[in-house]
Amino acid sequence: MIDLFFERLRVAGIKENATGVWLSYDPVWLSRKSAFPISVTMPLRSEPYEARLILPWLANLLPETHLQEIGQILQVAPQNILGLLARIGRDTAGALAFGEPREADERFHVVESDDELEKIIADLPMKPMLAGEAGVSMSLAGTQEKLGVAVVDGRIAIPLDGTPSTHILKPDVERLKASVQNEAFCLMLAKLVGLRAAAATTGLAGRRAYLLVERYDRTQTRAGIRRVHQEDLAQALGIYPKDKYEFAPTGRGGEIRSGPSLVDLFGAVERHVSPGARLDLLDAVIFNVLCGNTDAHAKNYALQIGASGSTRLAPLYDVLCAKIYPQITANLAQSLGGRRVAAEIQGSDWQMLAREVGLNPTHTLQRVAGLCGLLIERAQDARDRVAAMPAGGHELLDRVQAEVIRSAQIIERQLANRRDGPRRDPRGKRA
Repeated sequence: MIDLFFERLRVAGIKENATGVWLSYDPVWLSRKSAFPISVTMPLRSEPYEARLILPWLANLLPETHLQEIGQILQVAPQNILGLLARIGRDTAGALAFGEPREADERFHVVESDDELEKIIADLPMKPMLAGEAGVSMSLAGTQEKLGVAVVDGRIAIPLDGTPSTHILKPDVERLKASVQNEAFCLMLAKLVGLRAAAATTGLAGRRAYLLVERYDRTQTRAGIRRVHQEDLAQALGIYPKDKYEFAPTGRGGEIRSGPSLVDLFGAVERHVSPGARLDLLDAVIFNVLCGNTDAHAKNYALQIGASGSTRLAPLYDVLCAKIYPQITANLAQSLGGRRVAAEIQGSDWQMLAREVGLNPTHTLQRVAGLCGLLIERAQDARDRVAAMPAGGHELLDRVQAEVIRSAQIIERQLANRRDGPRRDPRGKRA
């Protein structure tokens, strides 16, 4: 049996036996007025849930890379989802901790120098999320190297013994030059055009730049750091991380539809938040398209789950302009109006999306045009603010700004085109 806790309260237990994997809510948790479900796919009830619902939700809490290294360090098979979370799951996305509740007091290892932080960053490929370090137990989803941290008296600190992290530290990526400034620019621009986005700044540790993103699933109270529950749309749709993209390669140079479409994402938000929340998701989709964030898959949108199961769409996060990196595909994670490449999207494609998800086509075009104008207007301000952050600017930052403006100008110009042009089928060929 592996127990799940919210702070020091037992929420549920997961057991695995010869008949499968089962999750049961704790009766005391069910009796609480403020109780929330661990997932919108598993509402509060006394009857247990089975593996087909539990395992996808669990798998989405684990990183998608370095599981082999983590497994070797912890002597747990990388395929053993429950075993891994029992060891590294005391600080995950959302509000729940695996295995043990948090300690009553907050405990940290404060990183005393930039040299120490630089070494920690350099060691992350060999020791992902500091797996195996005494008192450290954290799991962050995704493919990029990252670390859950807190800021204590102005210094980076590593949470210990179930203490929640408050920030995610994302080091620079060698194969993606200026990734730190790139993502900081996109998140800052989102805020400047009026969208909810994760707050971020940059930092330097010796020769390493890093992005420091404030976690929207944490809050500071008089009693200390508190967790806020959330789940990404892959979890809300009950799919595994491998299915987060709409299309998957066939192995023969083509693609097949295997994951959720934009229609599926809008449907999940309509069902689990509200019909009105579709407008928030529309803004997020528009912004990702304009910024050239081709990796905006199902795990890059999330729901915040509050007391008694109230939900809202989470702020934007993980936004990167991929257009400056020739090694990254130009194909969007989900097609829009049947198109895969942002520069090919016409006004009729936005109208098609609106009709498919039950929004007003005219208002949708107006919103796209509005965000295009705001983005072009505020891009210079976003660039200047990022350059003034601790890690400074980068020779590629101006190119990021230019590519985002160019993308917005192209899409804005093509809004007037309401006739279907050439499209790409799921195999990437022109139809």
